[in-house]
Amino acid sequence: MLKIAQSLHSFQKLAKTFAGELFFDESTQHEALRVVYSTDASVYQEKPLAVSIPKTVEDLKKLIAFANQNKTTLIPRAAGTSLAGQVVGNGIVVDISKYFTQIVELNQAEKWVRVQPGVIRNDLNAFLKPHGLLFGPETSTASRAMIGGMIGNNSCGLHSIVWGDMRNNLLEINALLSDGSEVVFGDLDKEAFQEKCKKADLEGKIYQEIKAIIDNAENQEAIEKGFPKKEITRRNTGYALDSVLEMSKSLDSGGKFNICQLIAGSEGTLTLITEAKLKLLDLPPKELALVNVHCNSMRESLLANLVALKHKCYASELIDDVALEFSKGNTEQLKNRAFVEGEPKAILMVEFFAETPEKLKQITDAFITDLKSQNLGFAYPILYNEASNSAWELRKGVLGLLSNQKGDFQPTNLIEDCAVLPEDLPDYIDEVETLLKKHKLSYNISAHAGAGELHVIPMMNLRTTEGRLLFRKILEETTILVKKYNGSLSGEHGDGRLRGEFLPFMMGEKNYELFKQVKHIFDPNNIFNKGKITDTPPMNEFLRVQEVNSNASEIKTIFDFSEQEGILRLAEKCGGSGDCRKTEITGGTMCPSYMATRQEKDTTRARANMLRHYYNPTAPPAPDGGATDSLITNKFTVGELIKASPSGAGGAVVEVLDLCLSCKGCKSECPSSVDVGKMKAEFMQHYYDTHGVPLRSRLIGNYTKLMKLASIAPWAYNFIFDNAPLRKIANRIVGFHPERTMPHLSPLTPRGGTTDSLPSNKFTVGELKKAPPLGAGGAVFLFLDEFTKYNDAEIGKKLLTLLQRLGYQVVIPQHIESGRSYLSKGLVRDAQKIAIKNVEKLKDLITDEMPLIGIEPSAILSFRDEYLDLVPAELKASAQKIAKNSFTFEEWFAREIDRGNIKQEQFTEEKRLIKLHGHCHQKALSSLTPSKKAMSLPKNYEVHLIPSGCC
Repeated sequence: MLKIAQSLHSFQKLAKTFAGELFFDESTQHEALRVVYSTDASVYQEKPLAVSIPKTVEDLKKLIAFANQNKTTLIPRAAGTSLAGQVVGNGIVVDISKYFTQIVELNQAEKWVRVQPGVIRNDLNAFLKPHGLLFGPETSTASRAMIGGMIGNNSCGLHSIVWGDMRNNLLEINALLSDGSEVVFGDLDKEAFQEKCKKADLEGKIYQEIKAIIDNAENQEAIEKGFPKKEITRRNTGYALDSVLEMSKSLDSGGKFNICQLIAGSEGTLTLITEAKLKLLDLPPKELALVNVHCNSMRESLLANLVALKHKCYASELIDDVALEFSKGNTEQLKNRAFVEGEPKAILMVEFFAETPEKLKQITDAFITDLKSQNLGFAYPILYNEASNSAWELRKGVLGLLSNQKGDFQPTNLIEDCAVLPEDLPDYIDEVETLLKKHKLSYNISAHAGAGELHVIPMMNLRTTEGRLLFRKILEETTILVKKYNGSLSGEHGDGRLRGEFLPFMMGEKNYELFKQVKHIFDPNNIFNKGKITDTPPMNEFLRVQEVNSNASEIKTIFDFSEQEGILRLAEKCGGSGDCRKTEITGGTMCPSYMATRQEKDTTRARANMLRHYYNPTAPPAPDGGATDSLITNKFTVGELIKASPSGAGGAVVEVLDLCLSCKGCKSECPSSVDVGKMKAEFMQHYYDTHGVPLRSRLIGNYTKLMKLASIAPWAYNFIFDNAPLRKIANRIVGFHPERTMPHLSPLTPRGGTTDSLPSNKFTVGELKKAPPLGAGGAVFLFLDEFTKYNDAEIGKKLLTLLQRLGYQVVIPQHIESGRSYLSKGLVRDAQKIAIKNVEKLKDLITDEMPLIGIEPSAILSFRDEYLDLVPAELKASAQKIAKNSFTFEEWFAREIDRGNIKQEQFTEEKRLIKLHGHCHQKALSSLTPSKKAMSLPKNYEVHLIPSGCC
């Protein structure tokens, strides 16, 4: 393998003609990228030699030539959500997700589309929907999974029992072979196949030698005997020689031969794909019903699954009581589980489509009647059409939910991808459960019951030697079970470096040797994703969770991370599922900077991984055998850690954290609730302690003080920032982009910010006690945040006027700014002082009868979020009391509607259409539902929520 020290000159030469981006040296930026790409969604971590983000096909050819010349390997990577370590290794990562994203051609009449490998599955279907078409295969990661990665893993998804897997839907690929030559693989009849075999180039050699393998009688016997049952639709163990054999047999009778069948599921070990031609389907019937069969046992749900398949369902998916319990602790999933009745041991989610509601009712009635006749299930709530989306989101979010488990025993991808016939599933799962209970492991079971593939996720402690040995043993014992049922060790997640080691036992030594032959035929120099499927390293080496980490919770921080067992444990909760790689097409808040840049380093996942790597006491060996940048954990502060860290390590963290906007989207949308905004603020404070606070950060943090100063002469401030030349000069001085506009000072703001009042009716606490009530509503405390006070005073005035007209008394109690500007720049100590002062001032005032309401979401929601982790122990109870009774204005207004204190007849009947773009903090820490409810109160107001992310 190419040594880093020896390769700089070669990489520098390559970089001169490389159109894309190349990161290979030990500078801060390059080091950051290499760390970010050292892991995926699997249990593995290994720092790559380099990271490339190719822009053109010519870039890919240059990488192939470089790999051949320098005896290194290329690791194709799309969304990086692989669960078996397929995109982890010490070669050159080839990230096609940024530039290879074009939908090249659509043929609506023939129902196919040609795309580049970086096209996201759900984004593709958003494009296809107006044409009445869809691309069938879908994974639980479909909002970010890309076509290239889906081909590599032969992805299936929850509708695979009807729509098939990638292999069934892949018509043709354009690819680069290991010698850099371009090739098109597609359907060939017998004559065309024979012509291909006559070619003298690498493409011809591939056809010739694959034909030789398949024509050999001994090989045919080995394939027939060693591969899983043909009826199992999810078969992704090794290379698909069984499919190739079937195609070869069909040529004489007019069938087609297509090497794509072999490329699907090959995990980037045979070619680099540049385009793919995909088969499309008509959109399903308009009416949808999701029958949620609540069962008293796992076995009962799997017997119900056989009934579902008999009734020709489109999907039959399972979620168990373990995941349901975890869903209660996640903000988003708590809403999604509203359909759950009682405490089922398992829910089988069975989907049906029909053209009319009447036909759909006939289908679901017949299904439920059949279940009841066999005493299967105790409740059968049905969700129709879009209402089913929440249930599916709950099912898809299982793995992330499990990561919220506390302690060293964490969900582990290991035996989650084994598939058997659905008829064998009840007995197979009984035996797997017996196996796991024998080893005293808790576990979760979920996913694709209809396809015979349940994701069994054991909770394992990989921090100990015993845990790592057990990690291996569980897979060994499960492999024996899968072979007993003639199943597939991998259904759709692939072999990678996790299961490759067990292929000789699972498939037979003869078939394993055939796999090695296939690899050598395509890739004699081993330049494509070395060590995946064949010749894999031991499956319990290079694990991302390191041994002996007992002091992780003792890293001393300013924020209280005890609820998350310390800052390192919080970073480790990121399982790499990549939910933060959604685009604006899919929607959601997380992660706005990634949506803009489409770079992995700007994802929530990258930031969590970078912090995990930084705080982790023992990192894996460096790929070149050199020293690591790990740090020995003892009882220390983050500040002491930064001072002790190797030169550049902290800078690499800053590089990756830089574009985190602290929007808080990750706190709710990340299935593991990894609050990167909080971790970023903590890290930056300690980094500043060592390296100093940049002027721009200090100015933004001291926003309120600067606004107060500017309000002495607001005309001068507004003139400067209204005047483009003057604004550009001022922006350059403080470090802002010259074109960036600045918020104006409100003309209603008192000069010098000398009072918290606004020109409207308001009371002091003393006056409130003496004043007669204005109406049935009572009184509220208004938190006059710094942004309303200095920039949007007009909004504050209108709010006070509204509340007065509704009969409420408004008190602006003594308080200071929220501290939001300090938090946004990582000046946590300043924010902590503010939090303590505000809690001390408000703790004896705020109650359920007299709540605290706020206008700016990020300011008022600080009481429900950061304040709870900033105040000392003696103020915790007071902070929690305030948090319980602190509301955004819309939350409070919706509550008053429910209490009957605010009525529709108090408002206009004028007709209005309102389109609402919500605040990111409001989406993350609250909800837009109260906003919609409040604005929908007037009789003729219609409110549409814009499916937008952060502003």
